[in-house]
Amino acid sequence: MSAQELDGLDERRRAWTEEAWGHVTAERLRELIVGLVGVASPTGDERSLAEHIAASLAGVGLHATAQPIDDRQANAWARLEGDGTGPDLMLYAPIDTLTVGEESEDVPWIGPQLREDMQPRATVYDDLVTGLGASNPKGHAACVMMAAEAIALAGIPLTGDLVAAFGAGGMPTNARPGSARANTGQGVGCSFLLEQGVWTDYAVIAKPGWTVSWDEVGLAWFEVTVHGTHTYVGSRHRLPYDNAIARAGDVVRHLEEWFVEYAERHTDGTVAPQGIVSSVRGGWPRMAAVTPAACTLRVDLRISPDTTPMQAKREFAAAVKELKRKLPGLDATVEMILAIPGTATSRESWIYRSAAGAWEAFEGRPHEPIRGNSGATDANILRGRGIPTVRVGMPKVSGEQAPFDIDFTRGMNTVSVREMERLTRHLIRTAVDTVTRSREDLEPELEGARA
Repeated sequence: MSAQELDGLDERRRAWTEEAWGHVTAERLRELIVGLVGVASPTGDERSLAEHIAASLAGVGLHATAQPIDDRQANAWARLEGDGTGPDLMLYAPIDTLTVGEESEDVPWIGPQLREDMQPRATVYDDLVTGLGASNPKGHAACVMMAAEAIALAGIPLTGDLVAAFGAGGMPTNARPGSARANTGQGVGCSFLLEQGVWTDYAVIAKPGWTVSWDEVGLAWFEVTVHGTHTYVGSRHRLPYDNAIARAGDVVRHLEEWFVEYAERHTDGTVAPQGIVSSVRGGWPRMAAVTPAACTLRVDLRISPDTTPMQAKREFAAAVKELKRKLPGLDATVEMILAIPGTATSRESWIYRSAAGAWEAFEGRPHEPIRGNSGATDANILRGRGIPTVRVGMPKVSGEQAPFDIDFTRGMNTVSVREMERLTRHLIRTAVDTVTRSREDLEPELEGARA
């Protein structure tokens, strides 16, 4: 921490920010993240963690509550009230993990076995903490908790309300086996939070990447069903043979090439929307002697804020139609099964200017966005409902920092406490800079948002 990190703030806000920073310690952050990792929270089963978060925040004097969605899923949120004259700000983080932490659901798709970082149990390596979701999303959620706690303990006279919110179902997934509802992911908790009145003028979402992101990809999911002939291995040489699985392989190879061209066409701002074929479904595993009449591929196609889901649907369908022209006899159909639009917040918005100004004070240089992004978060839910939102987070732990190799999963499941301290200070500074102002200071923008 240095005096430079306070550059751009007036004398009062510098003093308030410093007072709050004084309550941020590595020990408390480590305690928070170890506690969060130790409570399993796969998508659809976040209720225990939401209750843990609410109890932790209530324990330091915040008005906090767990908000049930059903008997297994819940959000958590806390409010620090201002005097009503200023804008309200939400510091937000999702709390569900992408994988489950149980062999029955994760293996072999995650790998041959569950490493220690793939399980809901924290291990401390000096500055680093590993465990399922330790960085994304739980390390970021711990920073939001610490920021709210520090501001509360500092006793700063707020004009607007500060809301710390923690959403269930933030991962890009549909329901797991045994879920009571089909819609347990894709931002369902964030949507429910807003629908139930937990609303603010601005929001900052804490998710990976040490930058201030103002735009984000959305996503469209498709099922491509490739049709063929149901037949028997003993009759392959005697009857018409058109194997849907073999045909599906041709489609996958074509799409892998098309995704690269698609990303090049749609790269703009900070986003470079990608696509993947994520799963294949076809045939009877118990009966290897026959071919199926259909094989279904599932595709995740990311979409820029300038591309609507319907535009993406037509573009993707045209790509499959072109392949049918190249491969006579190919019978394939396309259905869009899920869509969340990409979104953007104006860089003229107060929340971008404040958060970017804080980043510049921390770095001592002009803000540098990270480009080429293809990750989607609940920022799309917040912006889509009309709340100007930016995303700020931590960089992924590098191999030089860790006593183990950093692959995709280790990156999700390893967090640096030093980086948590920096992100927390950034969140505090942005919050103090926002919820100590009057609405009159920002009235033109707030009126524009309402219009």
